[in-house]
Amino acid sequence: MIYLSNQNIAQLLTPKNCIEALDEAFHALARGAAMSRPRTDVWVPCGRDDGYYRWGSMEGAIEPWGVFCTRMKSDIVTWTPEGTDELHCVEPGTFSGFLMLFSTRNGAPLAMMNDGILHHLRVAAGAALGLRYLAREDSSVVGMLGSGGMARAYLPAFCAVRNIAKVKVYSPTKSHRDAFAEEMSRELGIPVEPFDRPEPVVRGSDIVATCTDSNKLVVTDPGWIEKGMHLANCSSKEFSWEIVKRCDIVVQVGTETFGAKGGMAESERHHGWASWVVGRPEQQARIPKRPVSNLDFVNYPALTDLLNDPSKRRSSPDQITIFHNLGLLGFQFAAVAAKAYDLARQKGLGLEMSTDPFLQDIRD
Repeated sequence: MIYLSNQNIAQLLTPKNCIEALDEAFHALARGAAMSRPRTDVWVPCGRDDGYYRWGSMEGAIEPWGVFCTRMKSDIVTWTPEGTDELHCVEPGTFSGFLMLFSTRNGAPLAMMNDGILHHLRVAAGAALGLRYLAREDSSVVGMLGSGGMARAYLPAFCAVRNIAKVKVYSPTKSHRDAFAEEMSRELGIPVEPFDRPEPVVRGSDIVATCTDSNKLVVTDPGWIEKGMHLANCSSKEFSWEIVKRCDIVVQVGTETFGAKGGMAESERHHGWASWVVGRPEQQARIPKRPVSNLDFVNYPALTDLLNDPSKRRSSPDQITIFHNLGLLGFQFAAVAAKAYDLARQKGLGLEMSTDPFLQDIRD
């Protein structure tokens, strides 16, 4: 068994190998050879008036690879006046999220991993698969709404599947968008221009990506959306339902293989997951409501449908497509964690750990 830190994972995983791992895993899912348990959250008052404790977990398995993965995270969640989530564990600036990878051949624990870098790469690889199967082949201009860690992961992943020549970025904070533009232009060798309004970032782009932590809708005007665009989100809270309905092809990453629509009544209030909430009504009222108009992606085709039936993909350069990149979380963690584990074993990276703390001679 090995432990892989964020530093190890940064050495092992690239946008390209994450995309290929997810692509292979989604083909297994399309054959019925993988599963994903939906994320569930437990909310508990944390002794402060402006936040809540939240435990989240999700699992997935890929039978041909012989792996099962669980991802767990422990957060104190607070909300800013601007409507964004702030997370920490113990103190601001530190976080607790990790994965456990197990063998489905003999049940052995294989690895424990930090989830920070792996999580960003996983989400970006999923969005890039949406581009691979839906965006125009000649897509070259990206409009990016958001300039944080997820946006920094999305853009290199997009460059791995399309020949990106120009990027426009909007963030409400000038220093953030300027830093993103400078850093990503240097890293990718392409021009990245910051804007102080979202509209010019959206208009004229071939690919429009939203990577925000906002609890409010980010793009609401269907008039900004042009023929031939591909839209890529990071959560269901970013594009208005009017924009989604304007799209010719709407594809979701996929519904969980267990409880596909379970928890919807709770998820409307608690950020899209099946949730168990402890607390008095006035305490529960702290948790922001999400927009309720974007809860119907489960009624649209999934990525596996596109893999099994190519006729469901883009058929015209004028079609507007959107890929809803939220779902099948546990399964995707299993795919990317398995790739990191295999590469670590090949390259001799990671801290060797005894399995003794995880095994016992007493049956439960």
